[in-house]
Amino acid sequence: MVMDRRSVLGVLMGAPGLALAQARAPGSGHSGGHSGGHGRRDAPRAGLACSAAYAPDGALWVVGLGEQGRLMLRSSTDTGRTWGAPQYPDIGDDRVASDGESRPKLAFGPQGWVVAAWTQPLARPYTGEIRMICSSDGGRTFGAPFTVHQDRQIITHRFESVQFDARGRLHVLWIDKRDTELARSAGQPWRGAAVYRTVSLDGGRSFGPDTLLAAHSCECCRIALAPAPDGGLVALWRHVFEPNLRDHAFMPVGELRAPRGLPVRASHDGWALDACPHHGPGLAPAARGGYHAVWFGDRAGRAAVRYGLLAADGQPAGEPIELPDATAEHADVIADGQRVAVVWRMFDGQASVLKAWVSEDDGRTFRTQVLGRTTEDNDHPRLAGRPGQASVVWRTRKEWQVERLY
Repeated sequence: MVMDRRSVLGVLMGAPGLALAQARAPGSGHSGGHSGGHGRRDAPRAGLACSAAYAPDGALWVVGLGEQGRLMLRSSTDTGRTWGAPQYPDIGDDRVASDGESRPKLAFGPQGWVVAAWTQPLARPYTGEIRMICSSDGGRTFGAPFTVHQDRQIITHRFESVQFDARGRLHVLWIDKRDTELARSAGQPWRGAAVYRTVSLDGGRSFGPDTLLAAHSCECCRIALAPAPDGGLVALWRHVFEPNLRDHAFMPVGELRAPRGLPVRASHDGWALDACPHHGPGLAPAARGGYHAVWFGDRAGRAAVRYGLLAADGQPAGEPIELPDATAEHADVIADGQRVAVVWRMFDGQASVLKAWVSEDDGRTFRTQVLGRTTEDNDHPRLAGRPGQASVVWRTRKEWQVERLY
C-alpha cells in the first residue's frame, strides 16, 4: 500500500488505521509534529528507543532505558548473543527522553573516552536540554551529568546527535529554537527551528560555544552524521527550504569555526508541509566518493523511504530509488568500503518486520534480507559498525535482537 498525501498527513497528526498499526511501539515516532518527552512531569515510562555503538575493543554497547525508566548501558563481547549485566550510571533526578527519534546516544573516542547523551524534557511542552555523562576509562565509570549547551532557556534543545571525528574531537549537534523565540518576540516570521553545534577537544570535559549551523531546520527529525575524507564530519537533516519545502540539507561540520554559506539541498522531493514527520535521514560514506543517503519524503503525492547517492558536496548524484516496501519506515544506512547496508522496519498487516539491503559493490546492486518479525512493541532498527563489521540492533519488548550484516 502506498500512502497518498492525505494518508501521510494522517500519520503526522496521529490518525488511526495504518499509522497506528505501524507505530504500536512507544518508540515508533509517528506522533504529531513533535514527540519525545513532551515536557511531561509524570512518572517515566520505560520506552524502547535505544542506540548502539562498537567500542574500540570490539564490544557492542547499547544505551536505552531499563528498569523503572532509568538510563541503562549494556555491552556484549559476542555481537549480542550474550550480554553483560546492565550498568545504571548515577544521573540524579534527570529524566531521559526515549521515544522515536528522541533517544539516548552513545559515542566512543580515543584515550578511553566514552560519552552518553540524552534529552531531558523540561517544564514546557516540546522543550528540553541536552545532558551528558563522560567516562575516561572505557565506560567502567562515569562522571556527573551536565548540560552540554550554554543556552539555558526553557526552549527546544532536543534531538541531539553525538559523534567523535577522526581527530578525536567530539561534536554534538541538536535542534534548537532560540532563534524561533527571538523572531516570535520581535513579531517576525520564522519557519521551523535551527541546527546548533558545540565541540569538545577533551572527550566532553569542556565544550566550546554554541554555534549556529543553519537556520530553518525541521523541528523534530534526527540529524545524521558521517565521517568526511578530511577527518571531520558531515551532517544531513530535514530542512525547511523556501517557501516551505521539507527536503534535506547537507553541510560539512568538521571545522571549529562556524560554516560559511547555506547548506546544500540534498533531496528534491518538494514536500510542502506545515508539520514535521519525525522521520530523519541516514548517511554513510561511499567508496567511490560522496555519500549513501536514505530519507523519507513525499514526492508528487508518493510517500516513500528513498535511497540515493550524494556527491562529495552533498548534491544529489543521480535519481534516488524507493526501498522495496511501500510501508518502509525509519531506515538507516552504514558503509565500510564497498560494503553497504540499509535497514528498515515495515508493517505487513499483522507484525513489524525487520529488513535489510546489503551491497558488496558500493550500492550498485543490493540483495534483500528478512532479519526478524515480531508482534511485540518494538523500536526503530539501529546500526552500529566497526572496520569489517556492521550489525543492526532491534529492540523489542522482550529482547535485544542483533544481526550481523557483513
